[in-house]
Amino acid sequence: MYKEETEILEKTEEAEGTHKMSSENKDNPFPENVLTPSQIVAELDKYIIGQQNAKKSVAIALRNRWRRKQIKDSLREEIMPNNIILIGPTGVGKTEIARRLAKLSNAPFIKVEASKFTEVGYVGRDVESIIRELTDLGVTMVKSEKTAEVQKKAEYHAEERLLDILVPPVKKKNHDAPAQQAQLGFVTEQSEVSSEKEDNFRTREKFREMLREGKLDNRMVELDIQSDNIPMMQVMGPFGLEDLGVNLQDIFSNVMPKKMKKRKMTVKEARNVLIQEEAAKLIDMDSVIKEAINRVQEYGIVFIDEIDKIAGSNTKSSGPDVSREGVQRDLLPIVEGCSVTTKYGMVRTDHILFIASGAFHVSKPSDLIPELQGRFPIRVEMNSLTEEDFVKILTQPENALLKQYVALLKTENVNIIFEEDGIKEIARTAAEVNEQVENIGARRLHTILSTLLEDILFDTPDKTREKDIVVTSEFVQEKLKDIVKNRDLSRYIL
Repeated sequence: MYKEETEILEKTEEAEGTHKMSSENKDNPFPENVLTPSQIVAELDKYIIGQQNAKKSVAIALRNRWRRKQIKDSLREEIMPNNIILIGPTGVGKTEIARRLAKLSNAPFIKVEASKFTEVGYVGRDVESIIRELTDLGVTMVKSEKTAEVQKKAEYHAEERLLDILVPPVKKKNHDAPAQQAQLGFVTEQSEVSSEKEDNFRTREKFREMLREGKLDNRMVELDIQSDNIPMMQVMGPFGLEDLGVNLQDIFSNVMPKKMKKRKMTVKEARNVLIQEEAAKLIDMDSVIKEAINRVQEYGIVFIDEIDKIAGSNTKSSGPDVSREGVQRDLLPIVEGCSVTTKYGMVRTDHILFIASGAFHVSKPSDLIPELQGRFPIRVEMNSLTEEDFVKILTQPENALLKQYVALLKTENVNIIFEEDGIKEIARTAAEVNEQVENIGARRLHTILSTLLEDILFDTPDKTREKDIVVTSEFVQEKLKDIVKNRDLSRYIL
């Protein structure tokens, strides 16, 4: 092992040891242990306009998780998360709040639609698959973090394997031969062996430099890679194997021996394949699974959308609606806290944060069964978006829609400029169409902008247009006047 590589490995091992010690000493490795509720709201403000009540509620819920971890074990387990129901029309930011919250806390997050699930006996998915998918996400998240930690070491091992292919090492000769030759009176040329090793070393180092500089990227090499000869199987019935927590691949990989196959690829491709293989060898999957399950149990977030679709009405119904209450009763133990069997082991849901949302146009939160209502004690009503909100949504967030269109057209060397009066006209049109046709919130801005800029986006690659396009209120009115005035037409287009 050479000096440079030795230093790389030592630094990598030192960093891994430091990380391991810091992880062991801290119960909570997530950013929420330093973010106060006001800081969480400030972060959410970068992407979501308005809805301060909802932001405050989720910020408190996130901070309470860190507070719970500071309490002694005897009381810690008794403190349950305050699950939240967000009530409001579509497009006001319910899903975005939950998604950004999960990114802030670096927590496993999954979004599901309540209408996709049915009670046992009806066509649909098993509610326990929510936790299984959340656990899969948790394992993937932790595995990617561990991979990043051993990346340097994996790159070094992959480089050594590539050099072994490009410059095969000198084979060891028979050590007894020199002694036998000396006994017979022959002269042993030890210098030839050492000279051969030195030549091999120098050649290897030259190839190492060329490899790092990318000069060998297009060279073809032959690589032995593992072949997965696992048969494709489909289970017919109301539940799939994933719903039962069974992983066929793991079962067959333990029974059937892994076969190797030769494959030709470029050095650049081979390097990536070997890095993945070496990283997988350096990662302890048992510790990954253990940490992932702990992260899911302590910090997991489940966002249940369209919960109003499974809220039963007061009148008795038949047909497809018969399973609504059954879905609620199947969801109840998951939200209350139970153990779910996954392919990684048992996962408890006691401290997973559940955030539900729904428009509740037809039904009301009180139409949910009482037991489920009690498990969502915090209810936040989301405000409908106004014309002023639309102006802010178009301009203020870091991922604002106007910024996206400016960046898209910039790729065609076209500079599009949105004047202030043009932005206000777009917002006014969105608010008007939402009021007259259907209130779909901020999503209306997507339909209006795509209609407004349709000709520009279509013609720009083929025609020589002016480099600067200015969008004014007159431009917006001219493009949308016929659609907005014709209410029937706006139902189809906007």
